[in-house]
Amino acid sequence: MCQHWWQRATVYQIYPRSFQDSNQDGIGDIPGIISRLDYLAQLGIEAIWLSPVYLSPNADNGYDIADYQAINPEYGTMADMDRLIKAAAKRHIRIVMDLVVNHTSDEHPWFVSAKADPHSEQRDYYVWADPVDDHAPNDLTSGFIGGSAWEKDAASDQYYLHLFSAKQVDLNWQNPQLRQAIYQMMNFWIDKGIAGFRMDVIDMIAKEPLKKVLVNGPHLHDYLHEMQQQTWHDPEFLTVGEAWSAGSKDALQYSDERRQELSMIFQFGHLWADRKLGGEKWETVPLSVGRLKQALYDCQTTLAAHGWNSLFWNNHDLPRAVSRFGQVGDQRELSAKMLAITLHGLKGTPYVYQGEEIGMTNCPVSLIEQVNDVEARTIYQQLRAQGDDALTAMEKINIFNRDNARTPMQWDTGEYGGFSQHRPWLDTNPNYFEINVATALAEPTSVFWTYQRLIALRKTEAVLQCGTFTALDAVPEQVIAYTRQHEQTTWLICANFLATAVTVTLPEKSARLIISNYDDYPAGLGTVELRPYEAFIVAI
Repeated sequence: MCQHWWQRATVYQIYPRSFQDSNQDGIGDIPGIISRLDYLAQLGIEAIWLSPVYLSPNADNGYDIADYQAINPEYGTMADMDRLIKAAAKRHIRIVMDLVVNHTSDEHPWFVSAKADPHSEQRDYYVWADPVDDHAPNDLTSGFIGGSAWEKDAASDQYYLHLFSAKQVDLNWQNPQLRQAIYQMMNFWIDKGIAGFRMDVIDMIAKEPLKKVLVNGPHLHDYLHEMQQQTWHDPEFLTVGEAWSAGSKDALQYSDERRQELSMIFQFGHLWADRKLGGEKWETVPLSVGRLKQALYDCQTTLAAHGWNSLFWNNHDLPRAVSRFGQVGDQRELSAKMLAITLHGLKGTPYVYQGEEIGMTNCPVSLIEQVNDVEARTIYQQLRAQGDDALTAMEKINIFNRDNARTPMQWDTGEYGGFSQHRPWLDTNPNYFEINVATALAEPTSVFWTYQRLIALRKTEAVLQCGTFTALDAVPEQVIAYTRQHEQTTWLICANFLATAVTVTLPEKSARLIISNYDDYPAGLGTVELRPYEAFIVAI
């Protein structure tokens, strides 16, 4: 068995605003999460990654924090948060908080003080710079709203940095007092009994913006080691950093246990397999399973001896996996199960995003007024200004609009999918009549039960937890095939990523079925015809 609990566990991400509304105001909340803990226990997950529930003006749905040690009243109270931690623990589920410390809201008391008084202690908590030739210090741009990433403060004639929205002001990690204030806040939550942190854009905290160094700054790993030493200490505490810039070698540097930094990071290389390299966010290319394999396999081999992998297809910032890499028509369930088997067979900690376990899909919209995502709305305006008509601009927006992942959880066939009795803050996907938890639980062959089986296998089978990874290279490009081996046990994982059949040559050995997305499987391997989206794990 692997050493740490998080190497045997599966983590479930909850986007609180969209999970379950308990007070019928159209917004999900903490009591709503508590009411669904038995469902999560039935699924088998051992930790919840909770997207931000802190006090926030919601310029970016909670990723703009005004008080790290207060709960947004939309979601409940600190007493509700304490109840969630305790109620989850009774079901052997841990809570992982979202740690957003690259920036705060401009409404955070630190920034209010910094802006009001250039001589305040908090002034240097943020990144300030003098004008250059009466203009912004340089040409850095904002990722969410376009235009300059520098905002002029007229009172002091200085600029402050915001790499995301203007209400998300970047912190200055070079200030040791700021770092200590952050560590004190982290210890506040650790003392409450949480079991981990997911760290938002953690590769950006050591930025040097005047040198245009925005990620992987020279002191990044110094800060992470210092953080580990002054907060959680214990390697049992789960820490996972979001690092869009990271490749497999970077992932090793973050997660090598000998360095005493993080448990793992989210690295995103495999999610470029259907995107135009160097292109805009909406510019897609046909899925290259070869590129997908290369990225997944590279992480498996680079982190084989030290470090640890995160395994994921979805999160709150990404399109739904089955819409992106599978099919949303009559083969939706087959392809959703295929994606699950492919990923959960790998070495690492799997992350399941809410609704993934029932095969929820993207939710395209036709009007910009239906879009909540601040980034998507900004890009829509830019596309229109560049000459796209409304229809063309919306087609592009629908490809990456983060609302795709944020539509309310689909619990049953009742009004608004059982999420609320009030119209939700974001419209429910109309397909909730077909795709919902109640229907999935009632159908023995649904996507849900495939996820439950895979999660159970991760808990008990050492070959999944710790087994070595070996790619099977002599297979067609659209097929992912690899083995996992631990002591005398060898499992073969094989998946066809296309909606057409393909012939594949596998080791000529007898096979015992572990899990499959078809009713039967090739008991004798060798030359096998894989059916559309077929995937299985067999012991050989």
